[in-house]
Amino acid sequence: MRKFLVTASALICLFFNVKAQKKNIDKVVAVLGNNIILLSDLNQQYAQYLNSGNPDDEKVKCYILQQMLAQKLLKQQAEIDSVVVEEAQVDEEVEKRMRYQIQRAGGQERLEQFLNRSVLQYKDEIRPDIKEQLISNKMQQKITQDVNITPIEVKRYFDSYQKDSLPDIPTEFEVGEIVLHPKLTKAEKQKFYDKIDALRLRVKSGEDFAFLAKSYSEDSGSAPDGGDLGFFDRTRMVKEFTAWAFKLKPGEMSPVFETEHGFHILQVIERRGEQVQARHILIRPETTPASLERTKLQADTIYRNILSKKLPFSTAASLYSDNKESQYNGGMILYADNVTARTTFIPADKLDPKVFIVVDTMKVGEISQPVAFTDPDGKQGYKILYLKSKIPPHKGNLDQDYAKFKEKAQQNKIDRMLSEWFEKRRENTYIRIDEDYDTCDELKIWTKGTTAKK
Repeated sequence: MRKFLVTASALICLFFNVKAQKKNIDKVVAVLGNNIILLSDLNQQYAQYLNSGNPDDEKVKCYILQQMLAQKLLKQQAEIDSVVVEEAQVDEEVEKRMRYQIQRAGGQERLEQFLNRSVLQYKDEIRPDIKEQLISNKMQQKITQDVNITPIEVKRYFDSYQKDSLPDIPTEFEVGEIVLHPKLTKAEKQKFYDKIDALRLRVKSGEDFAFLAKSYSEDSGSAPDGGDLGFFDRTRMVKEFTAWAFKLKPGEMSPVFETEHGFHILQVIERRGEQVQARHILIRPETTPASLERTKLQADTIYRNILSKKLPFSTAASLYSDNKESQYNGGMILYADNVTARTTFIPADKLDPKVFIVVDTMKVGEISQPVAFTDPDGKQGYKILYLKSKIPPHKGNLDQDYAKFKEKAQQNKIDRMLSEWFEKRRENTYIRIDEDYDTCDELKIWTKGTTAKK
């Protein structure tokens, strides 16, 4: 808490300084081609860095300015290559980042106090930069889209390590799970349906949808924004939600409908082609003791059927598990910190601590008895866990860690390609960096061998 208060104070001071700079002493800190970077722009990005929970460190501005220069160079090339992003994609990214900032700050009101401005004002300020970031990312993907890696290149990359510099691979687990959430009866759900239907009637009678969403919605991500979910396409939401969002006209409100998350009412704000901006109110039905007991009995039956070989674990997961991410993966949990690799090998320190406590005492191939759990959003249930493999700590090698070295080799190839691309563009681009940043080692390469002038 003490660390958070220090960071918050620094953030408040910084934004007062930014406001003063914009009025009085704002200046150009870098020029790249026909693009400029202002001190206020740099400070704004530094403020976002602080609000993400990072410590106050002025040296970080050197790294941020380097990233901003790279972004400007990519943007400049994107304009030449006609690389663009849809406005709806920008809107969606703005909303996503604002929800994160609000969560980090501890609520919308606290964030607005930190910023010394309203969330709406702040959205307008950060939108151009977010759009530029998305365009730059898309340009970078275009540059590296044809990068492939061969087994020979993976072997060559592995051989580039000195024997004593090979990475230490920590203990890794492969864990399967069958997740069971309680299913409420119609009678058990009725009071939650009645609660949201009463809110629907209040909107119909003239009360403000956004105010009611802020006051009653149980979607913590969108409630501070009056239930506003920003723009989304047909692939982002669950099917029931998507069906109503794309059926209604702007201003229209849905009846009460149910998804896996609970009961909703939805109101469409705006439609742009195949993108919809909508807001909603969510009421989550609460687990009852009776529904939890029914789930325990179901879990016990599934566990006995797996032990008696009547049902393979993978089949039981596909038939009964409520975790859609692992359900059709044989129940195997993917490593969440490395989604692109789609690996099921999870370092011990990255495994859910409650799962780790159970599997750490199990033998490979063993199935756990049903374990009670509570999700981060408060949803209760039972899990059956399966320990498929446990790899002890070891030095990295190709036999056990080929996928890891392949990913590293591919990233290394991408980095080299981008480095060469930036080097060529820097040589032929006018770049000037304010002398206040002469001590930044990260920025020296940006003026070395360029047409930059002080």
